[in-house]
Amino acid sequence: MIPELFVNRMQEMLGADYEAFSAGFGESRYHALRLNGLKKNKMGQTATQLGKTGQIPFELKPVPWAEDGYYYEADVAPGKHPYHEAGVYYIQEPSAMAPVPYLQVQPGERVLDLCAAPGGKSTQIAAALEGKGLLIANEIHPARAKILSENVERMGIRNACVTNETPERLATHFPVYFDKILVDAPCSGEGMFRKNENAGEEWSPENVQLCGERQDEILDQAAAMLRPGGRLVYSTCTFGPVENEGSIARFLCRHPEFRLEQMDKSAFGEAGATGAMDGKASYLQYTGEEAREMDVADWQQLSGTLRIWPHLVKGEGHFAAVLVKEGQVPEGYAAGALYGEEKGVSPKELGEYPAFATENLKGTLSGKYMKFGDNIYLVPEELPSLKGLKVLRPGLQLGTCKKNRFEPSHGLALALSPNEVKHVWDLSSTDSTCRAYLNGQTFPCEGEKGWYLICVDGFSMGWGKLAGGLMKNHYPKGLRIQC
Repeated sequence: MIPELFVNRMQEMLGADYEAFSAGFGESRYHALRLNGLKKNKMGQTATQLGKTGQIPFELKPVPWAEDGYYYEADVAPGKHPYHEAGVYYIQEPSAMAPVPYLQVQPGERVLDLCAAPGGKSTQIAAALEGKGLLIANEIHPARAKILSENVERMGIRNACVTNETPERLATHFPVYFDKILVDAPCSGEGMFRKNENAGEEWSPENVQLCGERQDEILDQAAAMLRPGGRLVYSTCTFGPVENEGSIARFLCRHPEFRLEQMDKSAFGEAGATGAMDGKASYLQYTGEEAREMDVADWQQLSGTLRIWPHLVKGEGHFAAVLVKEGQVPEGYAAGALYGEEKGVSPKELGEYPAFATENLKGTLSGKYMKFGDNIYLVPEELPSLKGLKVLRPGLQLGTCKKNRFEPSHGLALALSPNEVKHVWDLSSTDSTCRAYLNGQTFPCEGEKGWYLICVDGFSMGWGKLAGGLMKNHYPKGLRIQC
C-alpha cells in the first residue's frame, strides 16, 4: 500500500511526470548482480573478465552506470547457483550500484563505509581497492553487522575490517583519518516501495523527519573522520527531500569546509543528459521551515546531486551527492588512529599455521597476523588499533589452532585462488557432485592425501580433506544447501 500523504507530496514534486512515476509501482522490479573482480579462477581470470566475454552461465545485460553490474531475468535465480556460494557475484539492486563509482576509490586508500549492511556497497568498494589499502565496514545494528561480515567473507575480501559501532565512537578513534567515506544513510526507504511491499506500511512523515535528523548526526561524524581533500559520498534509497537535498543543504551550512561537487550523469543516458536526474533546490520547500530559511550562497548547486527515478531508468529510487573537504594533505602527512596501529603477533604465536601454510600454500600471504583466542587472522599492514571497538572481523580469518593441528577457515578458502594452493579439486557447476558438496556430502576421488581447495568451474568454493580415496567435506554446516 502506497501512503496517501506520500502520494500527495510526490504529485506536487513531479507535476506532469507523476503519472509515469505512479505507473511504475504496478510494474515488476529489475534484477541485477555485480560480478566480483577479486575472484579469480584457475586460469587467473577474474569473474569480471568472464562477464565481459559472456562466459557466465546465464544471460546478462550491462547496467550502464556500474562497470561490473549486469541485469538478469527474474526466472534465472542466480542466488541458487553454486557461483553465488563461491562469491563469484553479489546480487544487488541496480540503482544501489550507482553511488560507489562516484567515490573514485583507488587501490591503497583508507576507506570507510559507515552504514554498511548488508554489504553490497562495501564489497563494491573492496573490488575497487583490489586488495590494497584498508576498508572499514561498519554497521551499528548487531544482527545486520553479522550479515555484513558474512557477505564480506563470501566475496573473499582480505583487507576489510568489520565493526559494530556508533558513528560517534568511530569518530573518536579515527579523527581526520580516511581518504574516502561512504554514508549510505539509514532512510525512510521510499525508493524501495516497489521492491518491498511492507515498506509503505512503515512510512510516516514523522519517520521521514526523524531519518533526516539521524542523517545530520551521521554526516557530522563522517566529516570529522575525513582528511583534507578527502571525498564523501552520501546516498539514500528514498525520494524525500528532507533526507536528500535537505540533508545536503543542512550539512553545507554546518560545514563550510566542504563543497558540493557536480556529478557526471552521462551514464544514465538521455535522462542524465537532459537534467531529469538532477537534484532540485525547489524541493527544499518540502523540508520544513528551518531549511527554507537557510542562507546558502547558491542553492542551485543542488542540481549537481543525483536523483535516480524508477520511471526513467531500469532501477529503483536512489539519491546521491558528492562532498569534498577543502584543503590538501600536508607533505609528509600520516593519518593516525587514536591508539596507533595494531602491532600483530610473531610467527612463534601462530601455532601450527606456518606448517599448514608450508604444506598447502604456494607462497606467503601479505599482511600481518593477529590472534584472538585460538583464531588467527591476516590483517592489512596499516590496520589501526581496534582497542575499545566492537569488531566482528579484523581481517581475513585464516583458521583455528587446535590441539597439534591447524584447521583452515571457510573464509580463507573463498579468499584464495586455485593458483595459490598446492592441492585443488575442481568440480563442474553442472555436475551433481558439486551440489552434493554444497549439501555437505563426501565424494570419492584419488590423489595425494591432505587438504584440497574445492572449486566450481575453477573458482574456490570451500575445503575438503582427502584420505583413503574419499574427500571429506569441510563445507560449513550452517551454509549447506538442500539440493
